[in-house]
Amino acid sequence: MFIEAKEIQGVYEIVLPRFEDARGVFVKSFHEPSLLEAKLTFELKESYFSFSKKNVIRGMHFQLPPHDHEKIVFCPQGKIMDVILDIRKNSPTYGKHLTIELSAENHKAVFIPKGCAHGFLSLEDNALTYYLVSYAHHPASDTGILYNSFDCDWQVENPILSERDLGFSRLENFDSPF
Repeated sequence: MFIEAKEIQGVYEIVLPRFEDARGVFVKSFHEPSLLEAKLTFELKESYFSFSKKNVIRGMHFQLPPHDHEKIVFCPQGKIMDVILDIRKNSPTYGKHLTIELSAENHKAVFIPKGCAHGFLSLEDNALTYYLVSYAHHPASDTGILYNSFDCDWQVENPILSERDLGFSRLENFDSPF
């Protein structure tokens, strides 16, 4: 695994090991020793995935403390524009975001720390987004930030969003507990 720190503290881009031969492709999606070598601790508690149509935006999601969690996200089928937003009040990058293209082709993942909201834009039909999380889903703590309330160019004119995601607070109105 190749692990690189990004401009938001605690966010890491991970290039997952990929092996190809006459049978097809093998990708290692989780390797604790590599994370520990990069000084990242991650205790897997739950995993899930979503399939999304092209132009779907999911986000910007996170869980409130004490049920907050880290995530490792990757896209083993299709392509997405992954978006991470820092919502930690005392962070030097509070309110800043970054984007990383995740795809089956580039076999990248992203490590998202507690205190960051996460979302993505599906760039292709049937994009499969896979999540590894360090705390099980806690419905009462599950919330988000409105996707268009911070300076992100989503690169889509008519996105498809859920009513839930459209009902999230704007970043400027969110009283962050992080």
